[in-house]
Amino acid sequence: MSLTVDWIAAHALVLWATLLLLALLVGDSAWRRSAQLRVAALAGHREAAVMRWRTGVVLIAVMAVLFGSIAFAVGVGAPGALAGFDSSLAEQLRAQLPLPALRIIAMLTVLGGTAWVASAATLVLLALLLCRQWALACVWATAQLGIMPLTYEIKALVERPRPWHDHGFITEAGWSFPSGHALGSMVFYGMLAYVMLRLLPMRWHRAVIAATVLLVGMIGISRILLQVHYFSDVIAGYACGLIWLLLCIGAAEGIRLRRA
Repeated sequence: MSLTVDWIAAHALVLWATLLLLALLVGDSAWRRSAQLRVAALAGHREAAVMRWRTGVVLIAVMAVLFGSIAFAVGVGAPGALAGFDSSLAEQLRAQLPLPALRIIAMLTVLGGTAWVASAATLVLLALLLCRQWALACVWATAQLGIMPLTYEIKALVERPRPWHDHGFITEAGWSFPSGHALGSMVFYGMLAYVMLRLLPMRWHRAVIAATVLLVGMIGISRILLQVHYFSDVIAGYACGLIWLLLCIGAAEGIRLRRA
């Protein structure tokens, strides 16, 4: 495992870019599939759903298993393979990542911080209320208000210390598992994408999905590169955030389709 961790740390920035590119390709594929379903629904004089309910249920189940598996591996106390990988990767990143790269990454990670997300979420809520999108505004507020309780309750339950670093570009207090930035960015930017898909013309949908995937991926991976979270913290944050996001989108879609 040591050689694998060393290789990952040495190529961390290239791997970051590669993962973001793969995420963009997956997002674009999802957009293409959604566009096909939309065309088929319109041809059958039906309302087009953003996502099929079966797909949502499967994704929630998979994410629940993933999150539960990571939480168990992290919370059992004994340093297993996952904990060993996390610690080794954090140590190698601290030793190998160049300081100029960390300085840039530290600026990017702010886009998933509590202050930015809370401020932007409030502005979006006000815009939805001004546009008289009452149901959408209610689901939006519910989704955003759920971020903090989810994050802090799980952190308090697991109580995992953060990795140690000495680069000085960013410091974080509190427990490490799961990553609040990963969870919050998944919910905030994911719901923002859903709102925009609902309200913007279809020609903008592809760009919205690409920007969302890029932002969420960039924020989560930046937490690992800055060594303020372990790899498993970020994956668990994504999984937990996606579960909450899908539940909120499902509620919004249910309201919309019933009205239609």
